[in-house]
Amino acid sequence: MELSDYQSIIKLWTQSEGLQLRDADSIEGITKYLNRNPGLSFVCEVDGHLAGTIMCGHDGKRGYIQHLAVLKGYRKQGIGEKLMSHCLEALRQEGISKSHIHVLDNNELAKAFWVKVGWKKRTDLQVYSYINGDEKSA
Repeated sequence: MELSDYQSIIKLWTQSEGLQLRDADSIEGITKYLNRNPGLSFVCEVDGHLAGTIMCGHDGKRGYIQHLAVLKGYRKQGIGEKLMSHCLEALRQEGISKSHIHVLDNNELAKAFWVKVGWKKRTDLQVYSYINGDEKSA
C-alpha cells in the first residue's frame, strides 16, 4: 500500500458496507500509520483496478489488522484471504505471532469471514476507547 493509493482506497472503503471511517483515516492519519508500519499494509489490483485493501501494524508484541475490504464484484475469489496471509507473513517476519482485529458488532459479513479463515472470537474481554481531548469518547 502506498500513500499515492489514498484516493482510490478511500473510495473503496466508502463503498464497503460494515467499514466505518474515522478521523484517523484522513490522509494525515494514514500517512502516519504507513510510516510507522512500513511494508505491512497491502492492496490488491485486478486489471488495473483496486479490488481490495488491508492495513496491518503492530505494537512490538501483537499485530493488528484493519480495514480489510474487498469490493463486492471481487468477493469469493480468495482476495481477502490472500491479503490477510500477506499481512500475517509480514508480521511473522517481524517476530509477531499473535494478531487481533476489531469487527463492528453488526458486521455479519466480516464476522463470518474471520471465523471461516480460522480466527477465534474472544469472549473474555471488551474493548474500551478514549479519544484524547474529547469528553465524548467513542
